[in-house]
Amino acid sequence: MKLAWNGHTHLAILRNLSSLPTSQTRSIAVLQRSFSWLLIILFALLGGYLLRDRLGPLDENIEFNLDTYAPEPLAIQNRPQQKPKAPVQSETLRIASFHITAFDTSKAANTKIMDVLAEVVRNFDVVAVQGIKSRDQTFMVEFLALVNRDGSEYEYEVGPRVGRNGNKEQFAFLFNQSTIEIDRQATYTVADPHDRILHEPLVSLFRVRSPRSDTAFTFKLVNVHLDPINTSEELATLNDVYRVVLNDVDREDDVILLGNFSANQDRLLNWGNAFGVRPAGQTGSSTTLAAESTDHLCLHNKATTEFNGKTGMVDMVRVFNLTSEESKIVSEHFPVWAEFTVWEGGRSSRFAKRKASR
Repeated sequence: MKLAWNGHTHLAILRNLSSLPTSQTRSIAVLQRSFSWLLIILFALLGGYLLRDRLGPLDENIEFNLDTYAPEPLAIQNRPQQKPKAPVQSETLRIASFHITAFDTSKAANTKIMDVLAEVVRNFDVVAVQGIKSRDQTFMVEFLALVNRDGSEYEYEVGPRVGRNGNKEQFAFLFNQSTIEIDRQATYTVADPHDRILHEPLVSLFRVRSPRSDTAFTFKLVNVHLDPINTSEELATLNDVYRVVLNDVDREDDVILLGNFSANQDRLLNWGNAFGVRPAGQTGSSTTLAAESTDHLCLHNKATTEFNGKTGMVDMVRVFNLTSEESKIVSEHFPVWAEFTVWEGGRSSRFAKRKASR
């Protein structure tokens, strides 16, 4: 009997089993079981292929987590873009400072470097940047576009070129608009008519975005880069800068100085003791070229009670799986950060009052 391999095969076998000798019946039974297992395997393979085709390839992105570092290769520009994630209201925010040495168009031409820098920015709510050397007016616009390429919603504020002769640079703040808002009318460069400081600091007023704007954390950031040759005199000038910002029209008591102080932590502790300002607590080296940390966030520990004690440094070598030489090409400094609660502690925010009065 010839059996066709179609949907009726099993039925045909069953109908004719009684007319066959016992040996033939056993052979057909074995054949039937073998065929059934073959069909099961074929359907399983086909189902897995269809499922893979429906879901697409596995996502191999590695998210940069500050608490559990995950190494990833430097060539991250080829990673597929992610869909923007819905913002989640957090109880904390992280403020960072990053001195990107010689941040100009030649560095921007290296896509690997720029992708690393963009990835660093995306992991903080606000980043104070020092070292912008480019004269190109579209430079920060293009860098911002790169930061937002994954669907992020960052914005920036950049100051004028400050410094002397060939030693000029710009300061900038990059901030996540989904978690932070800025009062641009309260942004200014500190006036220095007597030329007491090489790079005049950039000041901006920020507030955490929250449904309860009257109790959202408001703060001023003072972006600094002190002259390593004239550090003692400039630290003394920074005392005056702090008092000027503290007593300006906004009367904001949460004033955070951040940037490259060209001084280690012990020196800053001695400097700030006279008026209650101290480094937020970074330990270890934040520069790949020097044995001491020069990048800090400094705050008044009694006034800025929103600081929750958490600080850190982004180890570029470890996080991005770079060699020391590659890390120096990205920047000679590591980013430093501190964490704060998003609440002002129940008192009314001057940021809200300032906007309401306009």
